[in-house]
Amino acid sequence: MVRCNGWPVGVCNWSLRMDMEQVAQAMKKIGLDHVHLSIAPVLEKSGETFLDKVKQQQWTISSTMIDFPQEDYSTLEKIKVTGGIIPEEYWPVNQERVLQAIAATADLGVKYLSTHFGFIDHRDKAGLKKFYQRVRKLADAAAKKNVMLLMETGQESAADLRRVLEELNHPAIGVNFDPANMILYNMGDPVAAVGVLAPWIKHIHAKDALYTKQPGSWGQEVPWGDGQVNTDAFLRALKQAAYKGVLAIEREQGENRFEDIKLAAERLSTYRG
Repeated sequence: MVRCNGWPVGVCNWSLRMDMEQVAQAMKKIGLDHVHLSIAPVLEKSGETFLDKVKQQQWTISSTMIDFPQEDYSTLEKIKVTGGIIPEEYWPVNQERVLQAIAATADLGVKYLSTHFGFIDHRDKAGLKKFYQRVRKLADAAAKKNVMLLMETGQESAADLRRVLEELNHPAIGVNFDPANMILYNMGDPVAAVGVLAPWIKHIHAKDALYTKQPGSWGQEVPWGDGQVNTDAFLRALKQAAYKGVLAIEREQGENRFEDIKLAAERLSTYRG
């Protein structure tokens, strides 16, 4: 199976846009045995069937993932107001969504559950206090199930995210580090950010991107190794930080997802750092 400098290489199953059997076939063709698994199907009527099918696969699930139905990624401004657990009107539903995802993650025997928690504004003291209360409530529930919640990078700078992590100071909160997201949101250099967030990094997305040339707009996601992450330097930074987890390939744009993921796996497997 594919390894990069000793790290297992996996894939985010949602990147392939396939059903479970097709994902399994694609993973075998590429030589992957680790998967970052979207747990959203568990919340549907067929949830129990989904879990049964997952358990039948010969996969190592490096983490699960949950998103939120109200999220609108069409523009940076729209995701700022619709993202994560922050929107007030959706909190009751989203709280239950995360609690169910925690339970399903524990049922699968998986340690990590990742999500985007939403844009954090330190200038809004009342909003920040409410955000911390919500995160702690969810993290407390996760801890009881031996699950750690992972905050995904990108929507704030590494320094701002570190401040949040230090202020929360919760043992069931870590980081899913996505270097491309930092570029897509124009939130700093992902290589330098590894050092800032190293104590909390538990899981990695292998994803690449180009910085935007128009402030206020998205950057552009590209195949791993074709963007401005500086992938070799990024992997060296992970090694220096003594990272011991999985590299999960994510590809959310483009029409040749399988080929792009296969290319990323090949490039990761030939890295010698």
